[in-house]
This record gives sequence, structure tokens and C-alpha cells, in this order.
Amino acid sequence: MRLVRPRDDRWIAGVCSGLARRFGMRPNTMRLIFVLSCLLPGPQVLIYLALWVLMPDEGRYPTHA
Repeated sequence: MRLVRPRDDRWIAGVCSGLARRFGMRPNTMRLIFVLSCLLPGPQVLIYLALWVLMPDEGRYPTHA
């Protein structure tokens, strides 16, 4: 499965939802992990922003079955 930001199930940019799909997790679980990780020191928000820019939008690249 490709790493893309899905068109559905987005809250902000779809990064957590896309990561969850890629790794076989539920989107809300990935969102919770992200929010909890923000309590720790580190570049979490910068990584999120970078993924927002780097991950393609699902609408641009239709999937072929």
C-alpha cells in the first residue's frame, strides 16, 4: 500500500490517517500516538508538517486495482 493522504477520514491534513492505513492501524490510534508524542520534547510538529508537504494527496494519484 502506498503512503498517501486519503481524501476521506481527514482531520487536518490526512497525515495520521495515511500513516495509519500504511501501517495497518486505526486512524484514531495514530492520532492519539501523535498527540501523546507532542508531550515529549522533539520535532514532532515539524515532522508532521514535512509529511504534509511530502505525502501525495490520494486524489492526485488514483489507485489501479
